[in-house]
Amino acid sequence: MQYLNLNFVLLASVGLVFLGACNNSSPTTTTDNNTSVTSNSGSVSPTTSASSAAKTNNEHGASKGGQVVETGTYHLEFVPEKEASATHMDLYLLKGDNHETVPDAKVTAQVQLPDGKQKSIPMTYDANGKHYTAKLTEKETGQYQIKVLADVKGEKVNGRFTFNQ
Repeated sequence: MQYLNLNFVLLASVGLVFLGACNNSSPTTTTDNNTSVTSNSGSVSPTTSASSAAKTNNEHGASKGGQVVETGTYHLEFVPEKEASATHMDLYLLKGDNHETVPDAKVTAQVQLPDGKQKSIPMTYDANGKHYTAKLTEKETGQYQIKVLADVKGEKVNGRFTFNQ
């Protein structure tokens, strides 16, 4: 009887190890409009959540209609809007439970174009809209991968987003 119990415990332990090994640890989430978001933070704890692109008023506050990444105490929302001559990129960088705007960060968007080329675009703060903004002039059709790098008083906050054009 003890031999049977020992075998059962051993088999259950091995099963749990295999289940843990098969766990997908990638924090990427696909949203309803074929976009995905991922967070990656430097000195901030790597807690991540993503929401859909629908304009909602959820527990994190009113959404601007973009892709949302929560990383540590920061809330990043990326909103790409296609215009006639370029793609307008907005980033809402908020901090804390009250989602206070962070106006004094240094923000850069590293863009991987559909053909694989890399482009770095500095984002400037728009005080009226309380967000960071930049224009992407490329018009290639395909998936654009965006890595947003923000430096908030020496604290690194990063988010990954994608959109199709």
